[in-house]
Amino acid sequence: MISLRPRQWLWVLIAVTLALRLAFAAALGLGIDEIYTAATARVFALSTYDHPPMAWWLAGAAERLLGTEAAFVVRLPFVLIFVLTTLLMYGLASRLYGEREGLWAAVTLNFAPVLAWTSGSWVLPDGPLLTGLLAGAYCAARAVLGPSDRPLLWWAGAGIGGGVALLAKLHGVFLPLGVGLFLLTSPAHRRLLLTPGPWLAALITALLFMPVVLWNYQHHWISFAFQAARAQGDGLTLTGGLRTLGGQAVFLLPWLWLPLLMSLSRTLGRRLTDPGGWLMVCLAIGPIAVFTILAFLGADTRYHWAAPGYLMLFPLLGRDVAEALARGDQQTRRWLMATAASLAFVLAVVFALLIVPWPLLASAPEHPLNETFSWAEIRTSLQRRGLWQKPGLAIAGTRWAECGRIDYALGGQMPVLCLSGDPRGYGFVRPASPYLGGDVLIIGRELSEAEVRGYLDPYFASITPEPPVAIHFGSFHAYDLNVYLGHTLTEPVPPPPANLLNLFGALQPQR
Repeated sequence: MISLRPRQWLWVLIAVTLALRLAFAAALGLGIDEIYTAATARVFALSTYDHPPMAWWLAGAAERLLGTEAAFVVRLPFVLIFVLTTLLMYGLASRLYGEREGLWAAVTLNFAPVLAWTSGSWVLPDGPLLTGLLAGAYCAARAVLGPSDRPLLWWAGAGIGGGVALLAKLHGVFLPLGVGLFLLTSPAHRRLLLTPGPWLAALITALLFMPVVLWNYQHHWISFAFQAARAQGDGLTLTGGLRTLGGQAVFLLPWLWLPLLMSLSRTLGRRLTDPGGWLMVCLAIGPIAVFTILAFLGADTRYHWAAPGYLMLFPLLGRDVAEALARGDQQTRRWLMATAASLAFVLAVVFALLIVPWPLLASAPEHPLNETFSWAEIRTSLQRRGLWQKPGLAIAGTRWAECGRIDYALGGQMPVLCLSGDPRGYGFVRPASPYLGGDVLIIGRELSEAEVRGYLDPYFASITPEPPVAIHFGSFHAYDLNVYLGHTLTEPVPPPPANLLNLFGALQPQR
């Protein structure tokens, strides 16, 4: 048997998982959110309507540096920063408990699909969020738990990590809140609140977040209003809360989710004897509790919103796994092997779906990966119709997600508008006002003529149906995109909201 030190095994883990992520990134087409981000990232901005800007900055930088918007290229920064995330997890757990514990924390992190394989390779804000959170947590642990001869330097690092996390996603606020909760609830460390370190970290985090504040100030606080509207609940609902807990378990793998909670439970009783573990609990409890409670209150939460909280439980799980293996616990060894096998099975299924001919999926009315299909045939169709880059012609969709797919397919070489009451970033990247008086080709999947006329007739002189665009998966016909030509756009669709007061009602997310 090969005898390697934990740090050497860490590099083996990184090499193997990096190769798999690169293959994953290259083989799978971009999903809805990824395409939308890649398309709207062409225009640099201090922030965006949907989230803080880090994911857009990373995708846009990759597009400009490498001169292409291919899926592999725009995903590459997110794949590479997960290498740093794995290193930080190892470093954090090693600092708290030891190198073997750090290794198992890094290994088990790479078992979690929602953290290691979607956030770790897709064009999503969650990738840089996780990196920022772990960087901030590592520096905070060095500053708080010591010994350190440069505590202010580590506090500054914690502030930078918090700033990076907040530039990725508003979830980053749970880092300073978690550290603050630890300082308030740990008698041995409460005195640190009277030192300049925590306040220096808070100041640096706030300064790094200023681009988002400035952009929102310039746009009537619209991004903050949008996110606040998503947290509004419809009333107490047991079903919604339990469904969210079940979704969190599925996204992490249920047999990984339960051990994480067990590690959390073990640590709750060690607040005074395990300050490092209590720090992790304080960092984890915020996202898990807030988004689960919101689900029980009827808010339209997403299962992965609590994932940054579960991220902070992996050092505790690494500790428990290392202790169990040191005792010769065969059940833990079998659990590790089974969890690795289950992840391999999930990835194998995804790769198989990419190569299995569609007709063999006889029971599926649509291909399971149909949301990743390319719409590049739109460009070919426009060329055949003599409409490609026609002066005065704009292309449009009526749903923000479809606008992203259309825009990505056209490579930014024709203007794409979002004729919708919920245009998301397209309301800022490509407002409709400059295209008044021109014609607009409207494209959408399952976009009926009655829907188009009922919604868009008041904004055009006339609307006529056009031949559809066929979308294929390989050589097989997948579905058609319906096409309509709007003659002479007469006013923006829809009129922009005037101020913050009507945003909470007008910008409710689509369910």
